[in-house]
Amino acid sequence: MRRRLIQSTLAVVLVVIAVFGVSLVIVETRTISNSAQERVDSEAIRLAGIVDSRLFAAEDVTAEILRDQVGPDRYAVIRIAGEKPIEVGSKPSGEVISSTETGEEGETVTVQEPRSSVTREVGRTLLIIGLVALLAVIAAVLLAIRQANKLASPLTDLAETAERLGSGDPRPRHKRYGVPELDRVADVLDSSAERIARMLTAERRLAADASHQLRTPLTALSMRLEEITLTDDPDTVKEEANVALTQVERLTDVVERLLTNSRDPRAGNAVTFDLDEVIQQQLAEWRPAYRSAGRAIVSSGKRHLTAVGTPGAVAQVLAALIENSLMHGGGTVALRTRVTGNQAVIEVTDEGPGVPADLGARIFERTISGRNSTGIGLAVARDLAEADGGRLEMLQAQPPVFGLFLSRTPLKATALDDDEPMVR
Repeated sequence: MRRRLIQSTLAVVLVVIAVFGVSLVIVETRTISNSAQERVDSEAIRLAGIVDSRLFAAEDVTAEILRDQVGPDRYAVIRIAGEKPIEVGSKPSGEVISSTETGEEGETVTVQEPRSSVTREVGRTLLIIGLVALLAVIAAVLLAIRQANKLASPLTDLAETAERLGSGDPRPRHKRYGVPELDRVADVLDSSAERIARMLTAERRLAADASHQLRTPLTALSMRLEEITLTDDPDTVKEEANVALTQVERLTDVVERLLTNSRDPRAGNAVTFDLDEVIQQQLAEWRPAYRSAGRAIVSSGKRHLTAVGTPGAVAQVLAALIENSLMHGGGTVALRTRVTGNQAVIEVTDEGPGVPADLGARIFERTISGRNSTGIGLAVARDLAEADGGRLEMLQAQPPVFGLFLSRTPLKATALDDDEPMVR
């Protein structure tokens, strides 16, 4: 590309020089020739006037007197009737420029100048024009090289950027070149790089979220299947199989929810559901794990509350909080339900040391964990809660209290609306 730009620029300059240079040479040659002829004519007229004035005054007309009146490199011949011709200067050889004038006293004055002087002046003019043309060519080449580098280097950079983008490196370069068209291409490549980076981040986040969210249900499902393989009681097999099918449905709901959130976090299928059912399902699912750890999980608070949201998402949020308490907390884990304004609140607390002071509100950030865990459980839980129109907050750090706030639809007043403990 550089060579083509240089060649095209040089070709344009040469064409311009050829067109205007030849015209200039012709015009200058004619101008110099005409100027030389005018000088000779003017000198012949001047000498004729001098001779006329001396003849009119009856003075002598000699070569010595007229020598100073004739320019260098010129030759003059004065012919007066009845006298010998008077010659001034050296007679030129070869082609000459000549002019003859007749005076009032009948004398003739002829002035000659060798054409070689005109040729020398034309040669000097051609040399100057040639030097100017050469400087123009050099300047054009330098300008073409600079312009070629200005255009070719950005194109090379853009090609490298596109190659890096295609090889999986979506980092935008934010480099501009001062050329609007190239800057537009750079803007498009940077925008594409940012979109690809967001897509890759979303895919990695989806993989991490799916791995984290599916780990516990898969473990529970494998435990149920092991129970089936270890028993011969048909009733037990049927019961465990029903529980396993329920967990499979929950797994399907988790996967669909994760995929939905990855495409559009605002999308959801909110319905009105009973919080008691979700809480009881979580108690039944986590009680074996807590029993194995020598701990208890209980629930209390206001019963028969309904909320607007996605039951599967709410179950996943509670599962994340319960699992977090199992891994990092201590003592009994309690789920308490209450009402504040038009919201239903589920609080999850335990008797452990709580959240370290250096973490604080950062506990919901991804990769932030007080111990050797993935650090994404609470982040995913908050995302699920917000996608459902609710919110997840840490109400107290020590002992830890996390609150899940959900929009509430009031039920008809019943005698069961009073606070009473749930099944433990």
